[in-house]
Amino acid sequence: MKTSVIGYPRIGELRELKFATEKYFKGDITQKDLKNITCDLRKKHWKIQSNNKIDFIPSNDFSLYDNFLDTAVLLNVIPKVYKQLQLNPLDEYFAMARGYQGEKGDVKALAMKKWFNTNYHYIVPKIEDDTKISLVGTKPFDEYLEASNLGISTKPVIIGAFTFLKLSKFTGKKTAKDFISDIIKAYSDIIKKFNELGAKWIQFDEPALVLDLNKEDINMFNKIYEGILSNKNNIKVLLQTYFGDIRDCYAKTIELDFDGIGLDFIEGKKTLELIKTLGFPKDKVLFAGIINGKNIWKNNYNKTLSLIKELKKYCKEVVLSTSCSLLHVPYTLKNEEKLDEKYKKYFSFAEEKLRELYELKKILSSNNEKDISEFIKNKKIFEEPRDCSNYDVKFKIESLIEDDFNRYPNFNEREKIQKHEFKFPILPTTTIGSFPQTEEVKKNRSNYKKGNISLEKYKEFNKKQISECINLQEKIGIDVLVHGEFERNDMVEYFGENLEGFIITEKAWVQSYGTRCVKPPIIWGDVYRLRPITVDYSVYAQSLTKKYVKGMLTGPVTILNWSFPREDISLKESAFQIALAIREEVLDLESNGIKIIQIDEAALREKLPLRKKDWNSEYLDWAIPAFRLTHSGVKPTTQIHTHMCYSEFSDIIKYIDEMDADVITFEASRSDLTIIDTLKENGFKTEVGPGVYDIHSPRIPSASEIKEIILEILKKIPKEKLWINPDCGLKTREYKEVVPSLENLVSAVKEIRRSL
Repeated sequence: MKTSVIGYPRIGELRELKFATEKYFKGDITQKDLKNITCDLRKKHWKIQSNNKIDFIPSNDFSLYDNFLDTAVLLNVIPKVYKQLQLNPLDEYFAMARGYQGEKGDVKALAMKKWFNTNYHYIVPKIEDDTKISLVGTKPFDEYLEASNLGISTKPVIIGAFTFLKLSKFTGKKTAKDFISDIIKAYSDIIKKFNELGAKWIQFDEPALVLDLNKEDINMFNKIYEGILSNKNNIKVLLQTYFGDIRDCYAKTIELDFDGIGLDFIEGKKTLELIKTLGFPKDKVLFAGIINGKNIWKNNYNKTLSLIKELKKYCKEVVLSTSCSLLHVPYTLKNEEKLDEKYKKYFSFAEEKLRELYELKKILSSNNEKDISEFIKNKKIFEEPRDCSNYDVKFKIESLIEDDFNRYPNFNEREKIQKHEFKFPILPTTTIGSFPQTEEVKKNRSNYKKGNISLEKYKEFNKKQISECINLQEKIGIDVLVHGEFERNDMVEYFGENLEGFIITEKAWVQSYGTRCVKPPIIWGDVYRLRPITVDYSVYAQSLTKKYVKGMLTGPVTILNWSFPREDISLKESAFQIALAIREEVLDLESNGIKIIQIDEAALREKLPLRKKDWNSEYLDWAIPAFRLTHSGVKPTTQIHTHMCYSEFSDIIKYIDEMDADVITFEASRSDLTIIDTLKENGFKTEVGPGVYDIHSPRIPSASEIKEIILEILKKIPKEKLWINPDCGLKTREYKEVVPSLENLVSAVKEIRRSL
């Protein structure tokens, strides 16, 4: 039996890629320096997999920013606006990812969206009517040869042609079907080149097959691969799916001339049933996704062995594989030096998952698997009781009643009360919460965690930062202020550190997008709050100004979705536990005079089932109530805000309205304000703040640009319902970008107010 990995984390063990790329952005290193660093990283990643005896090691899973963007460049899908900048290829690539503002022009970045149901963000290519899809790049071939020169045979990985067309944006009259012949030719050329290089296998990633597919989608998929596979010659082609099952197209897929098919047995709830019902061709290899690529708990060998034995009844050859790319889990447990072994023995990060594949292969190769030491050790872990329950928490959950999820009076009455209470000007301005995390801010936090400074000194520094932040916002002229979140490393990790039931790691970083990495907490046990978390800093900030300062919290669904969840209880129960803890914080903020409280649910859509038919029963029926539970106990004069970003919200807009917040801010700038039409069409009752500029790009929008955007929004959103804000928090930006951008935002609003 052989083993396979779909993809490996590319940021490096200690985020080497992040730091190198950011140095390049600042001009501190050259392209050659960046190339040398990335070559070293790839070499290390391949050798780690080789040392763990992985049979199918991926290449071209590495990226400087995003694999989907890499595929666009490979296929000549580069909008004219970027070509006109006449930058070198690397800077043109980064201009598409981050935007460009300089002597050669001023161009926004391409849209960025969540990658299916993960916290990873991909860059959305734009395909113009005159785009000529063709193979023009060399990256996959260069990296294959790099590995070959190290003596490592790899399986090149390419985003599949169907998924590429399905997830790209078409800007003109043409649609995906108009580019089918071109993309067949481009992918046939890719196969031809790898045949020439002597590659044995090539992996085409087609996660879009787990979505709701209609007949037109399935016909397009079939047509594409009938064309591509007719040109495969000697190379074997693996169709790799993940993030669910492919129930809509399984029957058609197994008829196509693939040599291997990769199926997900972790999130693919119907995958085994499909194989049992419809069979699996004897002439194809099943790449069975049995190692969870999205969570960090150890694999239960006993259960996995039972599954593999069942699969062998239907499949001639089975390869053990990860369920998806290991991009979505931390790099290695080796650096978690402070984590007690009583916890660590339950966890498996990317490098450890390679070991799990090896051990399962070893066990399955033996005559008596239950005598193998690795099996015995693993079995013992799952037989041991894990003390992680709290009776009081469970009692509170069981005691919840319907009124705990309803806020009174209704929204329309509250809106009238709050208009009278706050007397905000038309188009009130605010920000989403965080301000830049400077090196001094990071150093202060690091010194405190290392014990180099006292808690008193740590807080004194933070309060000085808060004071300066309040003064800056007042000087700019923003209406509703924030304290800046200088005490917070991350919007989820911070609450994980301050709530019971979480484990915080040292270096378990995961890539969110580009150079942005997060360190998700691990939910170990029942979650509850011991003491106030944000009250001190919020009250201090409010004491510095006569303007209102928002209390800033992260919502229960986002905390859950951006943590590594437990697998021994339901997501619903975990969400309600977190919601009760946040509810206590909300009520404490209110009792201490904070009149506006923002409870961010940036990740609300993230764990929404990928098929619409599964939405209510599996997710929204508890996700929306979990949010409502956090704020249902506040007074009508307390204004509740929330924030959502980088997902497609149009199809769940009615559910978002049911969250019963008073104000919702959305990311909208990178998605070309498409959500505005949806809000209007659905008669959205909640007041809204669509983001008027993109904070994930270093470019500074002009006042006239922002004014034009606001005027466009006002055509569809009543001025009484509209707030003006950036599209997300400002922590990743520098003050030299933040200050002029906010000044331009306020200037644009003032000009429009005069005209209104």
